Amino acid sequence: MSTTASRPPSARSTFVRSLTRRKSVEQALASSHDEERSLKRNLTAWDLAVLGVSVAVGAGIFSVGATAAAHHAGPAVIVSFVIAAIVCGLAIMCYAEFASTLPIAGSAYTFSYATFGEGVAWFIGWDLILEMLLAAAVIAKFWGVYLGDAFGLFGLDVPTSVDLGPLTLDWGPVLVVAVFTVLLVLGTKLSTRVNSVLTVIKVGITLFVIVVGFLYVKVENYTPFVPPSQPAEGKSGLHQPLVAFLSGQEPSMYGALGILSGAALVFFAFIGFDVVATTAEEAKDPQRTIPRGVLGGLALVTVLYILVTVVVTGMVSYTELAASPNPSLTTAFVLVGASWAGKVISIGILVGLTSVVMVLLLGLSRIVFAMSRDGLLPRGMSVTHARTRTPVALQIGIGIVVAGIAGLADVGFLEEMINIGTLSAFILVCFGVPLLRRSRPDLTRGFKVPWSPVLPVAAGLACIWLTTNLTVLTWLRFLAWIAVGAVIYLTYSRRHSALALASPTPDDIVRDARP
Repeated sequence: MSTTASRPPSARSTFVRSLTRRKSVEQALASSHDEERSLKRNLTAWDLAVLGVSVAVGAGIFSVGATAAAHHAGPAVIVSFVIAAIVCGLAIMCYAEFASTLPIAGSAYTFSYATFGEGVAWFIGWDLILEMLLAAAVIAKFWGVYLGDAFGLFGLDVPTSVDLGPLTLDWGPVLVVAVFTVLLVLGTKLSTRVNSVLTVIKVGITLFVIVVGFLYVKVENYTPFVPPSQPAEGKSGLHQPLVAFLSGQEPSMYGALGILSGAALVFFAFIGFDVVATTAEEAKDPQRTIPRGVLGGLALVTVLYILVTVVVTGMVSYTELAASPNPSLTTAFVLVGASWAGKVISIGILVGLTSVVMVLLLGLSRIVFAMSRDGLLPRGMSVTHARTRTPVALQIGIGIVVAGIAGLADVGFLEEMINIGTLSAFILVCFGVPLLRRSRPDLTRGFKVPWSPVLPVAAGLACIWLTTNLTVLTWLRFLAWIAVGAVIYLTYSRRHSALALASPTPDDIVRDARP
């Protein structure tokens, strides 16, 4: 026997092996049948579509189009929305193929585990935790702010915060998180029923505002449709887009580049649809319901956003919107003398944000649940209740954390972190589709992305381009979050993962044999 054959593997080779070990599709599907750690399949295509619409149609529908028109593209923001919808549609088709092939909890995390390996899966799961934790906290915080605004609009003098010694607690965010945490504990189906009612109400309010807004539209406000390019002020140093920082270009607004930067901004109006994929394990007949739900919801949201944008840019000139410190649909109504619409819009925002909080709490719990069931986080987190088939302790714990952050901290400055976490997941899901097609062509796929690998790769490249439009500061914060995740993975997750325990590495055997 040669000495080379008996030599134990190096620490480097063992580490690389742990990063690249993949969970087979059969192993992934088998994990969903664990009686103590399984979810109940009771969601229909309608439920999934409503989940997507409810998280995408929030306060943003009344503000993101106006902001993009004012500071990026002018009336051509309509084109920005079309570009963003196409890119998002391509990415969502990749999600639909994966979710109909691997209909279990975890979304991009689970898909990455089966295609890229454990290391990539961990970091995508870690990114998704960042995205949904911050999104839930930020939206809950905004809900409290808009609640105070609503009280003021209707002449009610109700304080929205209380002093707790040296701390100030905003009770609005705590209230909305607590209510939906209880609903999610009682069952996903009950939560989706409540969510459906709220979503129908806010879509109805949105349509009402659109119809009324069309009465004030003037065709001349769409001219010039593509305003001439000009330098953008206030975007320098760490606050400028990464692509401008790396290329040394002067940041600009309007013109052709303004349309593209506007697309990068409004793209995030569609990011909620990745949350729907986290509920794949709770969908009935997932091969059919998941593609129908996510693509149908995306189509409705695209139409609503474009209609709102057509209204807001037709009611007033983009230059008037740019003169406002916080341009929104309300700004347009005030400028045309219809300030009464502010009350209607404030109600729509409150209802809209309410359902967004619920869906984000659901998505966050399912990501942590999937990672816990795989052993990358403590396994106790993934135990489900025998009757409701929901991770009760985990859902309550997440509710407490989100409520604490939203109620006590100023989280608004972390908004862009939500976007970079989402796009990271989008990129890997897009590139993962052709990889899984090549490695497992035998799998049953309820939906297939057409023209693969061209469309998935194009979608992945488009998402990479969108990340370069995020600020340098956002990238630095993101890298800091990745560094924290690396420490957790190296010190805990790679040794406690289900795959590691099922097949210990040679180093593990040598270590355990030592006296």
